[in-house]
Amino acid sequence: MNNLEKSVEEEKRKNEEEDSSSAVQATDPSDSGMAAASATDGVAATALRSVLHRIQHAAERSGRRSDQVRLVAVSKTKPVSLVKQVYDAGHRSFGENYVQELVDKAPQLPDDIEWHFIGNLQSNKVKPLLTGVPNLAMVETVDDEKIANQLNRVAGNIGRKPLKVFIQVNTSGEETKSGVEPDGCLELVKHVTSNCPNLEFCGLMTIGMPDYTSTPENFKTLARCRSEVCKALEISEDQCELSMGMSGDFELAVEMGSTNVRVGSTIFGAREYPKKQTN
Repeated sequence: MNNLEKSVEEEKRKNEEEDSSSAVQATDPSDSGMAAASATDGVAATALRSVLHRIQHAAERSGRRSDQVRLVAVSKTKPVSLVKQVYDAGHRSFGENYVQELVDKAPQLPDDIEWHFIGNLQSNKVKPLLTGVPNLAMVETVDDEKIANQLNRVAGNIGRKPLKVFIQVNTSGEETKSGVEPDGCLELVKHVTSNCPNLEFCGLMTIGMPDYTSTPENFKTLARCRSEVCKALEISEDQCELSMGMSGDFELAVEMGSTNVRVGSTIFGAREYPKKQTN
């Protein structure tokens, strides 16, 4: 399977995971009260508050504070007006999967948004991404030395501050998913920290199995990778984030130590894709 096929297949898988999960969410007991109190607000803003409330409870169950967990609101395929609604509710961290969609959206929205790129990134898209989105806060999907080198080169050439990155790890072993194998994680992290001065290594990212049956094991694998990285780099685990958890499993992810969850359809609703034209 070539890189393009892998990218397309992985994106299809992500969409299926996000869309299907939004229909089976457990409802927090306080959600109805929150919705009533926010009756004049938009649906997405109300959903945002519900997700934040659930994150707070999950963090408390794991003995952490909610401010130790970042919520990235994933707005792919959604209009700027809907992103603005969530922004107006006070949220600032947003994620996109497609370079062109992010490049189109970012200039239409406030520049204090912290954009996370969370999709498969090809080398020829690095320059348009970094030059088109000055407020790009992080790339979560660095999965090989080639893309790390290109990000480092472009970031240096345009003179921006070091770009924060996560290393994507394929914890499920699926061929359709991008990500370095767990046993190659440390080597890639060392490459970034030693050879990419314009990148700032911030942690590890993974995508769990689509049916969630192996999600706990996937998350445990990422945690083991973090332990190995922290030991080798002689840093504390607080210095290495874990980006894991989406609409169907973000509460479990937080309970298992995630510091960064990527939630889309539970906030914005099911994905909306243009219908194919018929002759």
